[in-house]
Amino acid sequence: MKPSPVISAVGMGALAFGLSLGMTPGAYAATAPAPQTPVADDSADSMLEALERDFDLTTSEAEALLEAQEAAQEIDAEATEAAGAAYGGSLFDTTTHELTVLVTDADAASAVEAAGAEAKVVEYGAEGLAEIIESFEAADPDAGFVGWYPDAASDTVVLEVLEGSDADVSGLLAEAGVDASAVEVVVTEEAPQLYADIIGGLAYNINGSSRCSVGFPATNSSGQAGFVTAGHCGRVGASVTIGNGRGTFERSVFPGNDAAFVRGTSNFTLTNLVYRYNSGGYQSVTGTQQAAIGSAVCRSGSTTGWYCGTIQARNQTVRYPQGTVNALTRTNVCAEPGDSGGSFISGSQAQGVTSGGSGNCRTGGTTYYQEVTPMVNSWGVRIRTS
Repeated sequence: MKPSPVISAVGMGALAFGLSLGMTPGAYAATAPAPQTPVADDSADSMLEALERDFDLTTSEAEALLEAQEAAQEIDAEATEAAGAAYGGSLFDTTTHELTVLVTDADAASAVEAAGAEAKVVEYGAEGLAEIIESFEAADPDAGFVGWYPDAASDTVVLEVLEGSDADVSGLLAEAGVDASAVEVVVTEEAPQLYADIIGGLAYNINGSSRCSVGFPATNSSGQAGFVTAGHCGRVGASVTIGNGRGTFERSVFPGNDAAFVRGTSNFTLTNLVYRYNSGGYQSVTGTQQAAIGSAVCRSGSTTGWYCGTIQARNQTVRYPQGTVNALTRTNVCAEPGDSGGSFISGSQAQGVTSGGSGNCRTGGTTYYQEVTPMVNSWGVRIRTS
């Protein structure tokens, strides 16, 4: 599968820390204890139980879903290569377990099908829809628009408009030079907010006051230990404490993107694990293969724990009050303030770090994550996978 857009700049985060949870030392220790010798339990019931709960599946159905998804990732890599320049995206159906690879040239369909995937010819594809999104961003629309994202399944760009606002859709389309047939307008009742006061994996403190979460343990391009997380959690140079470990924000981008790398300065021992909170135990990370749209994905966060859902779209633009963030991935996994920066994982493949969203885990909602692949490609970060 083609990688997500690269991180466009290495700057400083711009989080308004009024959104963060103030914490006293040790306040989260009972929620997410740092284990002495953590051991992965990938075959345990925890992931299956989460899938059973959130997808309304039996145990055997949840097992079949994970197996089908793992097989689809391998086929997807071959089909993407076979499609070549005509590749337009990938879709996975959690009900039928069918993988569909989109192509913008009918001549590429047979090669995709020979690789074992279904093929569907579309007009725009991922690159064409990305160009439409770039046109919207260049037009600088008014505050009535809360975001936009490419809907691979319908081959359109979805414009999200806040209910009761005076958003000028026609004016935006005219200014951006975009055909109305390529756009779907959706009215939403809630504006997204950053989950600034969060944990994903284990909690860490920034500058001794606000709290965020570990995305994935990783090393920087020099091989130094650290972890990836959300950029809005801290500016470059901000200090970090996690247990008896110390670190500093070495890289941080927000807005524009929402990505950061925290470099450990003392007592950082890396694992390739994600904490599963309410489901118990740990899930190991074995790679960073990007899952197809429609795939099941699970999120770890200190406020709400371990929840699962599906990937709905990639390359979403979200207009937070603190700034616009591009190239986020949209999911229907629930989250709440305190979950930001945390891990999104599909099977054993690292997907991204929690950025923000709307809704909650009582009524459901939408959550966005920053893909890990841009951090890997742009910064030379290596996610710990063993």
